[in-house]
Amino acid sequence: MVCFGIDPGLGRLGYGIVSQDGDALRALDYGIISTKAGVPIATRLAELFTSLEDKISSHKPDAIAVERLFFGRNTTTAEMVFQARGVVLLAAARFGLIPYEPKPSEVKMSVCGYGGAEKQQVQGMVKNILNLESIPKPDDAADALAIAITGLSLSMYDMRNGGMTR
Repeated sequence: MVCFGIDPGLGRLGYGIVSQDGDALRALDYGIISTKAGVPIATRLAELFTSLEDKISSHKPDAIAVERLFFGRNTTTAEMVFQARGVVLLAAARFGLIPYEPKPSEVKMSVCGYGGAEKQQVQGMVKNILNLESIPKPDDAADALAIAITGLSLSMYDMRNGGMTR
């Protein structure tokens, strides 16, 4: 089973691809997809879409997970991130993948066992769970790997219970 995890963003979109074989989890690929500020938003969104399609085509994931977002004050940032998230959902649909959409607290619970875990705790657990030599950098990539791990957990739950957690 392979899950593509995404931490959405317009300037930096984190991605992480994790495979599961029995109880063993392994990072297949991770990093960020960057777009340049000052370029029209439509162009940046098209760049994200093309890069996501390339990654999905090459890794052929069984599942995709994208973090559900909540914003308080900065509506400009929220708007850009939500637009990037829409591109992720479109790319998933083009490949017939119905995304899991965990909240940040669900990702923390899945990876750390505590929904209020600090960012450093999540990153440390990602390193341990995936048996990596160091914490993945940048933070967006580490977050995306945590989201992929959560997506695998949710997909296993779905398979065992015949239900949908999405």
